[in-house]
Amino acid sequence: MKEKSGLLKMVMLSMLIAVGVVISPILRIEGMCPMAHFINIVCAVFLGPWYSLLCATLIGVIRMMFMGIPPLALTGAIFGAMLSGILYRISGGILICAVIGEVVGTGIVGAIVSYPVMTFLWGKEGLTWMFYVPLFISGTLIGGLIAYVFLSALRKAGILATFQKRLGAKVYDQPKIQYH
Repeated sequence: MKEKSGLLKMVMLSMLIAVGVVISPILRIEGMCPMAHFINIVCAVFLGPWYSLLCATLIGVIRMMFMGIPPLALTGAIFGAMLSGILYRISGGILICAVIGEVVGTGIVGAIVSYPVMTFLWGKEGLTWMFYVPLFISGTLIGGLIAYVFLSALRKAGILATFQKRLGAKVYDQPKIQYH
């Protein structure tokens, strides 16, 4: 069974990478790619932080190579992808924590890291340390909202747990948080 779940993980990862590359131009302006954040969060919840990091890295490299996207394709994805998966696991499967991880990891960390990359490596002038923060946070909030609605619908229908079981991932019961 472990071999089967390993193969399923690779197939799911490949599909998420393919979908991520294809849908990334939707709503995209430089510094804002909401659909990439959607994929990061979905991958983090389905497969975990390491797979999400790998997914974001491969999507970024493919986009840079074939679509002429600047290094923002990496700096604007990898930190949020990893933190999304980590916070989802630490929280015991609370979906909003995966979204928060993406917003903080990409919207703040990735945005600040983008400044030296774009200024010193890419030669872009007139930027400040906080230049990309509003765009990155906006993109992560849009993509995060879409991912939250999508994953919540899967959870409510019982499909999320089924996907996670078949992929050999940790399955979390409904969070035990009561909202009053």
